[in-house]
Amino acid sequence: MKIAITAASGHLGLAILNELKRLLEVQYTPQGELVEGSEDQTSRLVAIARDPSKLGDSGVEVRQGDYGSVEQMQQAFAGIDTVVLISAPAGVGDRVALHRNVIKAAVAAGVRKVIYTSVIGNGDEMQTMYAPMAEVNRQAEQDLQQSGLTWIAARNGLYLEFDVAHILNAAADGVFRNNGGDGYCAYITRNELALAFARLALADHCDNRVLNLVGDAYTQEQLVDMVNRCAGINVRYEMSSDEECLAKMTPVRGAEVAGMLTGCYQAIRNGAFDVPSDFEEIAGIGCKPMQLMIAEVVAGIRAST
Repeated sequence: MKIAITAASGHLGLAILNELKRLLEVQYTPQGELVEGSEDQTSRLVAIARDPSKLGDSGVEVRQGDYGSVEQMQQAFAGIDTVVLISAPAGVGDRVALHRNVIKAAVAAGVRKVIYTSVIGNGDEMQTMYAPMAEVNRQAEQDLQQSGLTWIAARNGLYLEFDVAHILNAAADGVFRNNGGDGYCAYITRNELALAFARLALADHCDNRVLNLVGDAYTQEQLVDMVNRCAGINVRYEMSSDEECLAKMTPVRGAEVAGMLTGCYQAIRNGAFDVPSDFEEIAGIGCKPMQLMIAEVVAGIRAST
């Protein structure tokens, strides 16, 4: 049965594709011996992208698919059993309509299961400027549940990569500022998410459920302290007001994205992203400890610069 990953040229889509390839390749023991019964099953994978050229030599079948076209997505889903639907990013237009296009195409193509990459939140995020972002994801979850397909709404924790990079950059003036305050937030890396999504795509043990894919929760000050120790820098956390965050980000990111990011830290402040984790049930192992994930992110950033 074939598995398709949409938006496979993006950061999360590509990470999921690579993890699925790893799990479906011929498996060997630590001693280099072939695992009995192991065979290469990477032919089951299909990478879908709006611009397939961005995938380069992916090692799997590549198809073109644009969320804006139901017909094109339906063609891309031909013969597919399971779809990992990467949510459309902020700032690309009517995201509710785009997600509905993909779900409609999956139904028309005879897809059995769709796994949607949603975002965490215990409901308190609806009282913040993050609400429009959350509403898009909750609507996609609802549309998927009403589609008649087997579904999974897997809610991602906040990407650890983003804030670690910001903290490293803050070493220049020694202060990392945002409006998150003392709220606890559950972070996770894309690589850990990729493992969980790959497991969901290959098994049916969590079908028709809403799940949280997160690691442990920490405050902004705790996060900064851990990055300091790992990276050998000296940065302190300083809370900003919502107004200061908006004023700083709007000229650079535009009003919509600046509002979403300011709202994201509002949601951290009011505890909306402090949620329990389903990671171990999904992946069969616990999410990596925060310090280890930070170390991996710091090493990756420094290796690329």
